[in-house]
Amino acid sequence: MFDNISSRFTDLWRKLSGSDKITEENVTEAVRAIRTALLEADVSLKVAKNFTENVREKALGAEVLQGVRPGEQFVKIVHDELIRMMQEEGTVDEQGRAKMKFRGDRPTVILMAGLQGAGKTTTCGKLALYLKQKYKKNPMLVAADLQRPAAVDQLEVVGKGIGIPVFADRKATPPEVCERAVAEAKKKGHDVVILDTAGRLHVDDSLMKEVQEVAKRAQPDEVFFSCATA
Repeated sequence: MFDNISSRFTDLWRKLSGSDKITEENVTEAVRAIRTALLEADVSLKVAKNFTENVREKALGAEVLQGVRPGEQFVKIVHDELIRMMQEEGTVDEQGRAKMKFRGDRPTVILMAGLQGAGKTTTCGKLALYLKQKYKKNPMLVAADLQRPAAVDQLEVVGKGIGIPVFADRKATPPEVCERAVAEAKKKGHDVVILDTAGRLHVDDSLMKEVQEVAKRAQPDEVFFSCATA
């Protein structure tokens, strides 16, 4: 999903960069491609339509900035509109940084999902350390990836390196591990639980059912998608 959007946007920036200025013609082409990419990524028609209409209006009304390429200017317009839209939804702050919502009645549960090799385990460690330092939280990491060899060992090494405990049970199923981890976190006073799940594709029925069961038992408050970067 994200690869498709990224690829389409990259093509757009490349085409616009070759233009001398932003015109109604190249804006219309760019907006059409953005709308298609969003719809293919399962963004609702209403959201995609409103977003692209706002981008089109602002792009056509923008003053050409001296020394700035059309592609760069259009990227800025799209970026600003994305931030504005997410601010209205309450998902980012004024600086465009994601807002974290923490529970008070039980540990906040974060499920990390993504493709195999996308860096989920490392990201889990970075997120745990960030929450510990930025928000003064007491997180627990959960080794719920029982598919990849040594995945549990890797998370334990990461946890040890940043001083954050890791819940692991190599003999249980991932849903069982996550359910027990949440209960253990509540018992020991951890206010954030980060579930490091196995990499999976949407066409893998058994693994998709597994993550659905994990979500059913652990009741995550946030689901983060980790994707590799070039």
